[in-house]
Amino acid sequence: MKLLSLSEYNQLKDGATVIEEDACGEKVITLKDGSYIKLFRNKRLISSALFFPYAKRFVKNAHTLNELGIPCVQVIDMFKISKPPRCIVRYLPLNGQTVREAAATANSGSIEPTLIKRIAEFISTLHNKGIYFRSLHLGNILLQDSNQLGLIDVADLKFYRKPLSINKRIRNFNHLIRYKDDVSLLFAQSPINFIDAYLKASQSYISNKNQQTISNALNTLVRC
Repeated sequence: MKLLSLSEYNQLKDGATVIEEDACGEKVITLKDGSYIKLFRNKRLISSALFFPYAKRFVKNAHTLNELGIPCVQVIDMFKISKPPRCIVRYLPLNGQTVREAAATANSGSIEPTLIKRIAEFISTLHNKGIYFRSLHLGNILLQDSNQLGLIDVADLKFYRKPLSINKRIRNFNHLIRYKDDVSLLFAQSPINFIDAYLKASQSYISNKNQQTISNALNTLVRC
């Protein structure tokens, strides 16, 4: 991984805008040319990230998602800096709003039924392609200007060689259900709409018996 000097890094981000930061510093920056840089740090002294840094996971996952036909960022470069110690990925973002942002700016403050159906079908596509997205929530699903759905923040996911098993599908929905505002947006009108759309899009990969298992599990999760 290429090491940038402090002067090279400062030159790269000259005139840039910080769009996300925390107590430890900058996390996401927009450069003058419209590309983004995302900064990664190790959060623990002992971590798997020492052997396979999150920046490399992000790059690998982005490439694989694009190969599988799932819209996501286009990686330009990867490098590191020593002060502060960070791995950095430069990429072209997807244009659009997250589903959460789209709901917040809508007059009704909710999601249209047609978009709920499309989100269910999109998640089904991920599962059918063997993609286990651990950061599954509506802040990481992007509604593009082209009206397609895509993924952002893709460092934490896993690819399987075959469609996800029933248990993995249900476990993945557990990640989504933790976000109560997302649950309200997707299921407030009727859980059946989302569940039926997901199962219909998955029917070539799931038996009737297992479809009922997923339906029961999702209904239970939503009510909790």
